Amino acid sequence: NPINYFRAASIIVREDGTHLLRVDKEDFNRILRDVEANTVRLKEHGKDVLVLEKSSSPNSQYKYVVMACTAMRMVEHLLDSRLDTNTAAHDPALDDFLLTHVLFISTRHLVQELRKHYTMDTPLHDKEQSDGHKRKVILFVYRWVTTIRHPVLADSNAVAFIEELASDCEHEGWEESGLMHRVTAQITRHRESSTVVNRWKLPPSGQPICLFSPSETGGTLIKSHDDIIFRVYCADHTYCTLRMQVSATAEQIKVAAADKLGIRHRPEDLLLAEVKSNGERITFRDSEVSIPTALTLNGKIFVAPKEHLDALTIIPEQEIPTEGLELDLEDVSAKEMAYHLTMFDWELFWNIHEYELLYHTFGRHRFGQNTANLDVFLRRFNELQYWVVTEICLTQSLSKRVHVLRKIIKIASYCKEFHNINGMFALVLGLSNVAVSRLSATWDKLPSKSRKLYTQLEATIDPSRNHRAYRAVVTSMSSPLIPFMPLLLKDMTFIHEGNKTMVDGLVNFEKMHMLAQTLRTLRYCRNRHMVIDPPTPKNESEVRAYVRCLRTIDNQRTLNSHSQKLEPRRS
Repeated sequence: NPINYFRAASIIVREDGTHLLRVDKEDFNRILRDVEANTVRLKEHGKDVLVLEKSSSPNSQYKYVVMACTAMRMVEHLLDSRLDTNTAAHDPALDDFLLTHVLFISTRHLVQELRKHYTMDTPLHDKEQSDGHKRKVILFVYRWVTTIRHPVLADSNAVAFIEELASDCEHEGWEESGLMHRVTAQITRHRESSTVVNRWKLPPSGQPICLFSPSETGGTLIKSHDDIIFRVYCADHTYCTLRMQVSATAEQIKVAAADKLGIRHRPEDLLLAEVKSNGERITFRDSEVSIPTALTLNGKIFVAPKEHLDALTIIPEQEIPTEGLELDLEDVSAKEMAYHLTMFDWELFWNIHEYELLYHTFGRHRFGQNTANLDVFLRRFNELQYWVVTEICLTQSLSKRVHVLRKIIKIASYCKEFHNINGMFALVLGLSNVAVSRLSATWDKLPSKSRKLYTQLEATIDPSRNHRAYRAVVTSMSSPLIPFMPLLLKDMTFIHEGNKTMVDGLVNFEKMHMLAQTLRTLRYCRNRHMVIDPPTPKNESEVRAYVRCLRTIDNQRTLNSHSQKLEPRRS
């Protein structure tokens, strides 16, 4: 039968460099079934190493998305199928990996894996194919640095590898050399900034962390290698003052404090704890860092033998308001106050790195990395909230108290107008504190216009249906904006606790995608600088200084007591 005879054939391929592969018919049919299936699994030694699922997005240029994978296989997958000059800048899978890789592969191991791919031999030592593979690694590294910034540039292994790639680009004359010039410029700037070591202090009277001297440079960004000056107390309220790096661990702090205070116990028999102004005690794990920045509003650090934890009590300074600057709110317009509050909040918000949210969510003790900027921003939320309650509860005159209440409602409204949703939340939550909400005589004298405005603001912070009202408001806003940070962290905690990080030995990339989506929200909020036309200032420097150091009482029992004295409970 002529049909069974071999015959010569001319085959025209679609692209140069295409190779033909002879496949057994049964294998071909199996591959075809896999292609048509919703889930595709790649196995090595009988175990899954990559699980893909058909994409449900009609707009995606990729037919499949990664659901689970080993870290090493994911790097290979990204380099092989997700990196070219046209798509790398917009690929969500690459973005997901870069934003979350610290959860499953360290920077050091990622550099080792990239170096392995960069130096890998190609079949037949094909230089064109080898160069193409190397350029994909370069593109990966460029995206890594521009997406993650400081954590990559702070790693000496990563920097050495980047400089090696930049040198190769220059030598080979590859078009990616322009990209690597930008990266090496970032390395230079990072090295210069790393030589500046700021000194911060945690004032003993409960004020926010601030620079030790006004002559210090570097704005409000707190770096791991910066120094911080703070007190550590004993059970008898004697104390020592320490100067340590922000990155110092709880173990290093307790050892240094015990030595200075003459506590003769082995380090493993000691503990480091925070005592809040309400007497609550929280112990720190030895591996935790950023301890002074993690304190609550008027919390103090104590060192003690483990068996003496129950003997730790608040110091006298914790029973009075934190020291703040004096300013009569009647002398400042609500718009001016809201402007300065917003600009300071933006400064603090801008300093937070996306990774700090991951460290906070997964347990800061696991990473040993700086979360100081997120700590300071979260503390600021509580500071604003309790400032509201403190100002109202310490205002003796009823008429003046009504004026303060009215002014704070207007400040909250302007914060919303300025897209400072975090600040607006803090102020309105302060107004809804029981020590304020029970002051019926004060609320009764509030003008109807102010009451209506407060009702509208209160509706925005309504937590029902998973904060639906807030989410609708934020969705309608364009960037820049300062989101409600506690809810962002709550969303991340919900994702973390509801989904395993590892499934059957594979990284759960569905979870990584959800976490990255939240981090992209943060990135969207800051994709432009906050620029607001300042109101006509009357005493700009005074107001600017005031909003950075507010007087607060954070002990609810004390606030309730002040409130009862203002308007005693009716019998």
